[in-house]
Amino acid sequence: MMKKTLVLGASLKEDRYSNRAIKKLINYNHHTVALGAREGTVAGVSIETDKLPFDAVDTVTMYLNPENQKAYYDYILELSPKRVLFNPGTENPEFYEKLKNANIAIEEACTLVLLSTDQY
Repeated sequence: MMKKTLVLGASLKEDRYSNRAIKKLINYNHHTVALGAREGTVAGVSIETDKLPFDAVDTVTMYLNPENQKAYYDYILELSPKRVLFNPGTENPEFYEKLKNANIAIEEACTLVLLSTDQY
């Protein structure tokens, strides 16, 4: 298994990019956990609704708009991932500063593209 990724803003809807990302992460053998508004399972990954204290999270891949991210600032900082990926539409300069101050790398990129091009 590769390093653990948290999909934040996970959806059960198959047409959502977060859903596609979970499936692709699993296909690429990345250990994947997910947090979303509704409980369920995607590709064998349970979508949690509570801010669980996941351990050893390497990457958080963001699928929440900047306004909805605010409720997760402290949670993500406490997880202390190595990086946070901001997928298109999730860019958030306000949060970038908090992450940089905590020595957490930020990346504006599409998780699906990074996986497809072996840059993940």
